[in-house]
Amino acid sequence: MLEVCDLAVNYRNRWAIDGISFRLQPGHIAGLFGPNGAGKSTLIKGILGLVPIAKGAVSYDSQPLKRQLKKVAYVPQRNKIDWDYPVTVEKVVMMGRIPATGWFKQPSRNSREIVERALSRVGMTQFRQHQIRDLSGGQQQRVFLARAIAQEADLFFFDEPFNNIDYRTEEIIFEVFQELKQQQKTLLVISHDLGKTIANYDQLLLLNQRLIAVGERKRVLTNQNIQQTYGKLVSC
Repeated sequence: MLEVCDLAVNYRNRWAIDGISFRLQPGHIAGLFGPNGAGKSTLIKGILGLVPIAKGAVSYDSQPLKRQLKKVAYVPQRNKIDWDYPVTVEKVVMMGRIPATGWFKQPSRNSREIVERALSRVGMTQFRQHQIRDLSGGQQQRVFLARAIAQEADLFFFDEPFNNIDYRTEEIIFEVFQELKQQQKTLLVISHDLGKTIANYDQLLLLNQRLIAVGERKRVLTNQNIQQTYGKLVSC
């Protein structure tokens, strides 16, 4: 179980998020929703220790998560990635094997096979020697999904994986999410889409600096909770 307790992040005397507490069970896909500036990305970065936290704690299986980061796969927003860096698709996916093999080591046969399966799963095998910068937005997202698969993590964090992608890539992402769920992995996914795709999530979290609601869809998506989160009614 992933447990976040009273987490807070403060930027220059401003609370980006405050008092965030929730639990995520193995074999669950959780969707994190909220308006722009609500602190969604900050929450994930705070959980992972990528930004300093002002207070709170994060644990996994009753141990501090910061001691278990090899068990974590994180896919940031595509607009945070330097696409001009010269690197092939295959090498990007092989980066997912670094937590298992270490830096500056030649990948093992097992790692190469894992990378091959991951590329095949997302339909990117034929692009393995292409430069990542030359791909479409959807293809780039598939590559980073393959990297996450190759890592063989227990906890998966995805920041806006559905932005500016094609319909087939969206289908592949949700298919992989379901496969990871069947493997008893835990997933936290930031999204803006409160439409029909929310049926893919076992748990929803509504965030606007503080956690407005968490739980199953019927309990979370009330008019009151949506108004508190977005300041207006949202069509679901």
